[in-house]
Amino acid sequence: MKFNTKAIHGKQEHDPSTGAVMPPIYQTSTYAQTSPGAHKGYEYSRSSNPTRTALENAIASIENGEFGLAFGSGLAAIDCVLKLLKPGDEVISTNDLYGGTYRIFTRVFEQYGIKFHFVGMENADNIENFVNENTKMVWVETPTNPMMNIIDIKKSAEVSKKHNLLLVVDNTFATPYLQNPLDLGADIVMHSATKYLGGHSDVVMGALVVNDKDLADRLYFIQNSCGAICGPMDSFLVLRGIKTLHVRMQRHCENGRAVAEFLASHPKVEKVYWPGFETHPNHEIAKEQMRDFGGMISFTTVGDNLENALKIVENLKIITLAESLGGVESLVGHPVSMTHASIPKEEREKIGVVDSLIRLSVGIEDKDDLIEDLKNALELI
Repeated sequence: MKFNTKAIHGKQEHDPSTGAVMPPIYQTSTYAQTSPGAHKGYEYSRSSNPTRTALENAIASIENGEFGLAFGSGLAAIDCVLKLLKPGDEVISTNDLYGGTYRIFTRVFEQYGIKFHFVGMENADNIENFVNENTKMVWVETPTNPMMNIIDIKKSAEVSKKHNLLLVVDNTFATPYLQNPLDLGADIVMHSATKYLGGHSDVVMGALVVNDKDLADRLYFIQNSCGAICGPMDSFLVLRGIKTLHVRMQRHCENGRAVAEFLASHPKVEKVYWPGFETHPNHEIAKEQMRDFGGMISFTTVGDNLENALKIVENLKIITLAESLGGVESLVGHPVSMTHASIPKEEREKIGVVDSLIRLSVGIEDKDDLIEDLKNALELI
């Protein structure tokens, strides 16, 4: 089954009792039993819910995985993965990553004795330099947030398997439409399903996908024991979003290319970070492991001026200044003061997150309107 068909039908069944094409929203906390322990597969909705099961199956299908798990947020999914570790374990992480991920690593799990190494992984060989007897996990984002760095998943998997490490890939920016990390050797794929999978800025959710049953069982145990699950209505919304993921991503990619090319040609723009450019340091790796280059773009203005960056983001009319990404509408953010404010300034600037950096989530509006909006804002600086 090809992706466009899988997004709509993958691991999905019509409701057996009514024939409903879309899974019903099972708004229930508990389920009748004919005898203690004798039930129809569902006992309590923290453990499992038919609507959530339908979503978890769909997410697993589009990631070419066997087992899917859905959570109340992307960070709840990350929290579940980190609970596979114990005090004294070490994690090698991408040094350019979502600020919330950095925060949960350093402000929550470090206090429980887990050590994190933040490494530039543009050359995946760098991972090996930080491996020791305590290393248990490698955490990869690609493309990274917000610098759009590309990390070689296949090479990262080779290094991880050599040292018996779990490789986790945050696939939020690329989505399963563009990239399938499990096929490239990853052990766990993580998504903030709030973003492209939901796609309409109306739900908060996270997801994990794995192929190994033992690993899936460990994650399911944590999911059920800690209870950071999503409700049936949110499950229904993301399942609906997945059914249009392919057509939305086509337009995100098309518009992203047009906007990136416009910005790269503008005299007031200093740098544009987008993996579709041949000048991108890891463009060839992006071409190999991705099917297209997505709708996420970051750029800086000439002179690295904070005032100019704020003037641009505050004066866009169609593109909305807001947290998050991946919705049908275009969003703009200022990482230094928004998504990456929790990362210390000296750490941010080491990886290029400077005061003038602006991050765009290019939506599916008419690309000419988006370009005109950016052009008018840039004229103000």
